This record gives sequence, C-alpha cells and structure tokens, in this order.
Amino acid sequence: MGRNRVVITGMGVFSGAGISVPEFTSSLLNGRSGIEPLDLFDVSSFPSHIGCEVKGYEPLDHFDRTAARKLSRADQFGVIAAREALMDSGVSGCYSPYEMGVSMGAGAAGMFQAEQWLKSQLADLDASPDLLRGVLPDSTTTILARTFGLAGYQGTVTTACSSSATAIGWGADLVATGRQKAVLVGGSDALSLLTFAGFNSLRVVDAAPCSPFSFERQGISLGEGAACLILEAEEDARARGAKIYGAILGYALAGEAHHMTAPDPSGVTAARVMQEALRTAGVEPGRVGWVNAHGTGTPLNDVVESNAMKLVFGDRAAGVPLVSTKAMTGHCLGAAGVIEALATVIALNHRIIPQTLNFRGRDPECDLDYCHDGPRPNDGDLAMSNSFAFGGNITSLVLAR
Repeated sequence: MGRNRVVITGMGVFSGAGISVPEFTSSLLNGRSGIEPLDLFDVSSFPSHIGCEVKGYEPLDHFDRTAARKLSRADQFGVIAAREALMDSGVSGCYSPYEMGVSMGAGAAGMFQAEQWLKSQLADLDASPDLLRGVLPDSTTTILARTFGLAGYQGTVTTACSSSATAIGWGADLVATGRQKAVLVGGSDALSLLTFAGFNSLRVVDAAPCSPFSFERQGISLGEGAACLILEAEEDARARGAKIYGAILGYALAGEAHHMTAPDPSGVTAARVMQEALRTAGVEPGRVGWVNAHGTGTPLNDVVESNAMKLVFGDRAAGVPLVSTKAMTGHCLGAAGVIEALATVIALNHRIIPQTLNFRGRDPECDLDYCHDGPRPNDGDLAMSNSFAFGGNITSLVLAR
C-alpha cells in the first residue's frame, strides 16, 4: 500500500447498538443487540416490524436549531460520529487543513427528510425545502469537510453496502502514498420508508431479529447509524504521541459482474477479493485469526461467504471463526462496512472474537465456526472484515491490532 504504514488514531460511532464508542463496545462485548420494534415511521403494513433504530434521538441535543433544520438525519449522525473520532484522535490542529481529507461511504443519505417533504406536499401542507438539502449522497462528506475544516482530498463512495468499507480503503491509500497526512474515513446512513419498503419487496427482511448462518434464517434486519475512523501514517502518529488502535494493512475490491442483487453462488470472486486483500497487506492466510463477515442472514449470502472462506483458507477454514455483527447492529447499508470495521478493531483491542447472535439451529450448508456460543478470548492480532454489496460490489479489509 505504499511507503507509509496506515494506523487508526481515532474512532467514533453513533448507532442503534451504541451512540458512542464506549456504549458500542459494551454492546459488542456483552452480546447486546439494538434490534427491536421500529417507531421512526409506520411499518405496520410490512412483514417485518423491527430494525436497529437510534431510538429517542433528538437533534437539538446535538445541534442548534438552525443546524438541525438544515442537516438530514444521515448528515447529523455523520457529524456526531466524526466529532467523537476527531476528539478521540486529538489530530485537529496537528496538520494543515489541506493535509487532512474526508472519505465517506453513503447510501440512502437524506431520504428520510425527503420523504417528509413529499408527504407534506401531497397533503397540501407547507414543506420547507431545507428537508431536501441532504438528498445527494455526497452531502455528509461535504458537511464534514466544512464543519471540521478539512480542506484536503474529499470523496464519497456509493457502492451500496460496501460503500464505507471502500471509503476506508481509498482513505488508507491517500495516507499510504503521502498525499494526505490524515483522513477522516467512514460512512453514515439513516433508515427511511423507501429503503425499508424496498428490502421488504425483495423478501429479504426477516420478521424476527436476523440470525446469520443459522438454519432458519430468513433475511436481514435493517439498521442505521454512522461510524468514523481517523487514519494517519504510523510515523506521524507516533511523532505526535497519538494513541494507536490498529492498522489498515491492506484491502481489495471487485465487481462480480454476475447479478444486480444475488451474489455469485460459487464464492469465487469473493474469495479472490479476500486473497487480493491479503496479498496487498503482505499477509499469509495462516495469520488471520477470524473474519468479520458481511453475514446478512439471507439464505444465499451466508452460504456464499462460507464457500469463499473454504476457497481462501482451505483445510484451515473450519478453524477460522466467521462472525457476523449485523445481528447486533442491523444492516446499516452505506455505513455497514465502517461500523463492522470499527467492531473488528474494538474486538482486536479487547482480545476477543465477538458472538454471532440469535442462533436458530445449525445449517448443513454453513458448516464453519460462526462463534454462535458467545464471545471468546483471542490473542491474535489480525482479522479481516468483508462487505458484499448489491451489484456484486465486494470489498475486503485486512485489519491489525
């Protein structure tokens, strides 16, 4: 990845599974899920009534009235997570604004507010155009750059559910090649009726909390939230005395060119991406202690990912736990990749492998170790985090403690 080793010096999160890194960490360590009945909008007409919503969220607890009116729910989540990450890192003021960039993943963006605007229009009620400010996917990235004075490279990735994992990779490249001293990377996404209805129409949403890699799994549970990481060159981070949580050793991505929604059942492309990520990291498969799976809980995805593991690790595959944290956070779409990368780094620092929650019985087609029995101790210093998105957009990250 270039001459600089890329390290993580700050972390922030705002999600239904925890609205700060300490709270999120507690959920991860204790196997506590944020999936419960939704009340953000009416879901009574859908087969599923649950998701991982940021419950009780009040914008005025975090923003003044003007900012709250002009920022979409996704923008607000992004600002809150970025603020925590920047404060945690202490990087602000250490470099020129032009040496600090932003790389974010996005999905539905400000769709929730746009729906409110349209609903008011259809009811012949006054509707503020402020509700449409965040409808473009790059809105959160632009707002973060302006809010925190980050005037360097700026980009938004929209590759569905792998968006923020890919954004981490691009941000790491910027630091590794010396084009930026620091990059705020992450993703933010908010629940919306359109998203919820769309996934229900595809019949991939489980009426019960999702149960990845279980025999009776029926599909995903949707979630929302944001997470951000601060990436710097290790030499610079150590020179300023920063705390280092881990490193981005390598990544890879590809498009399967197979189907708009269904993954290639062979798992060949997924395995190739994982192998390429390990190659760019300079890491042999034998060093990988566990993998944070995309693990949606859909019947096909979980089998495909299990097949990919066998292609990558061969006879050792059964000894490499494949864990899904989506049973805790829900599927956070454009923010999923970074939330799962964050969970992976936290777990590496706490020397555990997290639990895959909601086990419903063993599936003979999913015959690996999915850590269904609870968190377990782990002395390893390296893990992978996978994101498999619609359109065959696959990203795999190699993370180290």
